[in-house]
Amino acid sequence: MYYIDLAVTGVSFGCMYAMMAVGLTLVYGLLRILHVAHAAVFALGAYVTVVVANATGSVDAGFLAAIFITPLFGMAIYRMLYEPLLSYRPDVPMIASVGLLVLMQDAFRIVFGEQGVTFRNNTYGFTTFDVFGVTVNAVQIAIVVSQPKIAASFGIDSIKVRYLNFAIGSALAAVAGGMVALLNNFVDPVIGYVVSYKALAIIVLGGLGSVRGTLIASLVLGLVESYGTIFIGRWLDRDAIAFLALIALLMIRPQGFVGTRAT
Repeated sequence: MYYIDLAVTGVSFGCMYAMMAVGLTLVYGLLRILHVAHAAVFALGAYVTVVVANATGSVDAGFLAAIFITPLFGMAIYRMLYEPLLSYRPDVPMIASVGLLVLMQDAFRIVFGEQGVTFRNNTYGFTTFDVFGVTVNAVQIAIVVSQPKIAASFGIDSIKVRYLNFAIGSALAAVAGGMVALLNNFVDPVIGYVVSYKALAIIVLGGLGSVRGTLIASLVLGLVESYGTIFIGRWLDRDAIAFLALIALLMIRPQGFVGTRAT
């Protein structure tokens, strides 16, 4: 049963990575921009979820607020940051994106404090179910259930509108941020850093611009880092295992799982 527990954990983390990475894939596939500021959208979604949940007493209200606010923020990023820079070299908007991420991180520190915030009543995060002897967290179930919807929605080539791209990608990042906040019962200004680094590596591993490759790479990473804790967890933590796995996979298959960008 221990190995099944690890599989459940790996799949749930992989699905969370996918929700973050799909937004990056959509932006890169359309604009050829590495949307580094997506980490700020992830963090904003987490903060909005916690703040609204604490104010209303409803985690559901927190998620709804995050799903409403972050798409507006994502579209504003495109309109005010990226659109004026599309005629420049690709590294110019990427540098601007890094600047926005640093700015947002400092803004989170000023508004919410350096120590971070927690849920006052995290019923979902501490609710577990016993499924054939395997203990499953309610949040893990929610993350995995949303995965088929992502695959169905973003495999459609007709979704090529830039604002819609940023809106949908931002909403997914918000959900992922809220889910991580529930799992950890904690949000701090750098919550999006590690996840965004993994997501950037995932879109490369998946084949730049390929949604299908991104989904595959996300699940593979989640499982590898989960089972990796058995063999090298004594020396490396989960995040270090993930990055080691990403480096190894990129060395073995530098063109990514699908080889070329999906069209």
